[in-house]
Amino acid sequence: QLQLVESGGGLVQPGGSLRLSCAAPGFVLDYYPVAWFRQAPGKEREGVSCIMPGAGSTNYADSMKGRFTISRDKAENTVYLQIHRLNPEDTAVYYCAAPRSYRVQDMCRTDPAGMDYWGKGTLVTVSA
Repeated sequence: QLQLVESGGGLVQPGGSLRLSCAAPGFVLDYYPVAWFRQAPGKEREGVSCIMPGAGSTNYADSMKGRFTISRDKAENTVYLQIHRLNPEDTAVYYCAAPRSYRVQDMCRTDPAGMDYWGKGTLVTVSA
């Protein structure tokens, strides 16, 4: 079963940037679409972005366009989420996830219900 491991979270000042990593030790992550989600305290989990295998087409939730960049490094077997101009509302646990199967002709989605594999998350705290 695919194991996902997030890292890169921490305490960041407002206006700063952060790069989160999603790794899959022992698995080839490029076999899967990978999505990033976040869950703020007291709120539902929401989709941020996703990236397809191979050519790496990307998709972003409408509310996440502009400050978030998803990318994949095949050599590092890692998917990244770069976050710019962080603000306190970005404080959340960030998760990466992947579906068990997908159709090549479909774009990946940022719907939590479509994911089968989840990491344990990495906490991002934005505070002065």
